[in-house]
Parts: sequence; structure tokens; C-alpha cells
Amino acid sequence: MSEPLLEAARNLSATVGRLRFKPPVAYVYNPLSYAWAAHELFLRKFGGGRKRVLFLGMNPGPFGMAQTGVPFGEVAAVRDWMGIYTLIAQPKHAHPKRLIEGFACPRSEVSGRRLWGLFATKFGTPENFFAEHFVVNFCPLAFMDEGGRNLTPDKLGAAETAELFAACNEHLRQVLAATRAEWVIGVGDFAEKRAREALGESGVRLGRILHPSPASPAANKDWAGTATRQLRELGMW
Repeated sequence: MSEPLLEAARNLSATVGRLRFKPPVAYVYNPLSYAWAAHELFLRKFGGGRKRVLFLGMNPGPFGMAQTGVPFGEVAAVRDWMGIYTLIAQPKHAHPKRLIEGFACPRSEVSGRRLWGLFATKFGTPENFFAEHFVVNFCPLAFMDEGGRNLTPDKLGAAETAELFAACNEHLRQVLAATRAEWVIGVGDFAEKRAREALGESGVRLGRILHPSPASPAANKDWAGTATRQLRELGMW
């Protein structure tokens, strides 16, 4: 039942893999390529069946999906809670200071630790959570400048993102069709805006929660409590 998601991810990976980006982008990592083994496990294990809620992130974090192939893929959450563990390859063109360590990465992805921690606390097991929920990133690519600094898609120019966002919009519509979700919840402002542009005419219910990034002062003050309250106010939880 996860085959439509697998096909959509493969097509997205092939499409964005052909794109080229100008400075300040110097390195582009595509986890749907070098970390496909882990992403495929994620989709096959948890992507099947109808979902009520689709959580939409922005793009892979350097110590999350870039390492594990799973959205918001904090190593411990993916390995210990989801039970996903496999070898991860290297990107073809890797920054010497940003080599992929896969599940051996010692750094914790704070956003992923917070997001999956909330779901683990509320639902207990991943099977309980994924019975009605799923998580996907809008953009599958991670970007870095010459020095290895992370660049998020919202910082790229319109000329750089036109083709990229068109492909990501189509992928999101395919994910919505495959999961038949009633809700799409943007994790942060960027994701909500992208969801509204891609899905505004679909009839799906749209909302937003605070992004769990430690770069946000608000997220560092009981993010889980804030996100839970926002979801309750939406009427989703």
C-alpha cells in the first residue's frame, strides 16, 4: 500500500537531481538518493494506509534527514523508536567538513528530537502514531554554502526555486492523494505557505504549528506544550 509514496519519492528524487543551483549554494545533498535504503524502509514500514493528518516539514536538517533519510530524522528517534537502521552512503559531491556519518552521527537533530519526542509521548508506539499520521518534507534537498553552512530553501532566490518548488508541489499533491489525508499541518511558517500554494484548491484542511528549531526563541520555551495547544485549537487533536 506504500507503493504510490515510493513511486512519488523516486520521481521527485530524479527530478530534483537534475537541477543546478547558483552561489551561495555550493553543495546539494539529496537523501532520497544516497540514503534511499533508509527512506524506503520508512515509507514501507509506516507509509501504507489512509492517514488523517500529514505533517509537512521544510527540508532535511544536517543532523536529521541528511543523516538518516527520514524526515526530522534524529538518529535515536529513527533507530530506537521507529526501529529503522541501515547503512547510509555518501553524496557524490560532499563538503569535506560535512561528511555523512549516517546512524553513527553523534550530533542530535534538536528539531527532530522535539517533534518525534512529542509523538512518542502522546502515542507511545510508532504504530499508534502512524496509524493516522504521517510526516514528509516539502523539499528533499539540503543546501550548503562554500563554508559548509546550512542554507534553507526559504533563503534561496525565486530564480533558484521556481523549478524546485514546482516539483515539490507536485510531489506533495501526490502524497496527499496517496494518503488521502484530511489535514496538512505545516511545521513552521514556510511549510504552511508551501502547502497552501500547492493544495489550496484541494479541499484539505490546513494548519500550522510552531517549528521546533532551537533557532526560534519561542520553540525553546515548552515547544511540545505550545504545539499540542495549537493542534487542539485547530480541532485536530
